[in-house]
Amino acid sequence: MTTLSPLFLSAAVLLAAPAWLPAAHAAAPQVRTQAPGFYRVLLGDVEITALSDGTVTIPLDKLLTNTSAAHVKDVLAFHHLGTQVETSINAFLVNTGKQLVLIDTGAGASFGAHGGHLADSIRAAGYRPEDVDAVLLTHIHGDHSNGLAIDGKAVLPNAEVVVARRDADAWLDPANRAKVRPESVHVIDEALAAFAPYRKAGRVRTFDGPGEVVPGIRAVPVPGHTPGHTMYELTAGGQTLRFVGDAVHAKDVQMAEPQVTIRFDEDAAAARRQRETLFADAAARGYIVAAAHTPFPGLGHVERSGSGYAWAPLNYSSLR
Repeated sequence: MTTLSPLFLSAAVLLAAPAWLPAAHAAAPQVRTQAPGFYRVLLGDVEITALSDGTVTIPLDKLLTNTSAAHVKDVLAFHHLGTQVETSINAFLVNTGKQLVLIDTGAGASFGAHGGHLADSIRAAGYRPEDVDAVLLTHIHGDHSNGLAIDGKAVLPNAEVVVARRDADAWLDPANRAKVRPESVHVIDEALAAFAPYRKAGRVRTFDGPGEVVPGIRAVPVPGHTPGHTMYELTAGGQTLRFVGDAVHAKDVQMAEPQVTIRFDEDAAAARRQRETLFADAAARGYIVAAAHTPFPGLGHVERSGSGYAWAPLNYSSLR
């Protein structure tokens, strides 16, 4: 008796398949949307939700200072990046159990479709913009404060806006247009528009110096990037987290070389000193850093690496 090989039998079955069997599917269309723009961690019993306002592509070889364009290009290439770097715009929502506090607001309409996704990310995270009780601004620059209002209307209608007095004095006085750097005049115009509905409603509060600004969250002044640039510190469950605003813009360059500055710094020398102090302190104490422009969700640790530092993203957690 002849035994047929399995390969022969498989071929025979395919050849004998009836014509009514369906043909292979055409390639499925690409979706090209990202996951909802939020990521959540717990600090003790406090819930922190990182929110994506979007990303913007910036030419770091042209923007970074106290270095050379050629060096920046080489460093970015080492990290598999070109000089046009897609940069995250992160904000952070803190639910203390008693208050819902937003740290920074994203860019609003400043960057067109690249930004302005804050409200959608808040909703995706299970909250509503009108649920926010307070907004703590690390500073007044468009990608941190323009998300307060879009088309003249408050995005966070029930929130009190809290900002360092030195930044309010610098950017909310029209007379300062003649005093600031020419490239910073637009900051005043944008800030006046973004703050307008909150000022009209009496919902803007300023503060001076370090100290608690809402229950459980301390302000830590770090002037340099702007006159009132501020970090906010939260401690819960035996852990500390610092929301550092624009203490770092380009982690792939500035972590290893914190002396590198950026054109957006109002006082580059002071901004450099603040960054160097922050990195040394964060590496020594091991607290979590929440950064506005490190890749989303912007949460991690600063570690010593040779003569400089390195960014260590938080390990993923399912919160279960």
